Amino acid sequence: MKIYSVTDPEFVPYGQVCQGYDTAQLCAAMAAIPLPDAGTAYEPGIPALEACDILPELRDRAYGGMPVQLGMCWGHNTRLNCLEYHRDSEVNIGTGEFILLLARQEEIENGLLDTAKVKAFRVPAGLPVEIYATTLHYAPCHTDPNAGFRVAVVLPKGTNTPKPDFAPKCGEDRRMTARNKWLLAHPDSDEAQNGALIGLTGENIDIKEDI
Repeated sequence: MKIYSVTDPEFVPYGQVCQGYDTAQLCAAMAAIPLPDAGTAYEPGIPALEACDILPELRDRAYGGMPVQLGMCWGHNTRLNCLEYHRDSEVNIGTGEFILLLARQEEIENGLLDTAKVKAFRVPAGLPVEIYATTLHYAPCHTDPNAGFRVAVVLPKGTNTPKPDFAPKCGEDRRMTARNKWLLAHPDSDEAQNGALIGLTGENIDIKEDI
């Protein structure tokens, strides 16, 4: 699979690089959190990260003053498994280089997305990137299996916490797996085995041999 950079023109429909942020303090705080032995972990908000000076700046500059949370996804991963989206942008910052597997919401047809439409983008260490609300994404991928990845996840407050209780009235309602989170699972994923709505067709992409 070809891996682009977020500085390449191919990234323009999916997001943008955020300018003018000092990420050193945040990256140091993330690096102090141990990696899981296998797989990935995610927490919507982590106090040690939210204590960093960058949080109010991200709140005011990247989100226009809206309340935000600063959590992290970290571990080891090279597979697609699922794609998700929110009703807003997400900002990611990694302690090291990492790769995002992305598609666009408008590429969903009849409730399904062909994984052949997914593109891979390399993100340099410490560089903040905004992933647009219409960009489908999921867990980052590492570029070094020994180092794994640690990626900050900035989202509006409450995102990825327990979903609201309501009766689904359309297909999109059934994709919701958490607050402000709509998920399309691949049949081969653990998420699908645990009841997530299948929304991906084609190969469950694995970039292990491409990194």
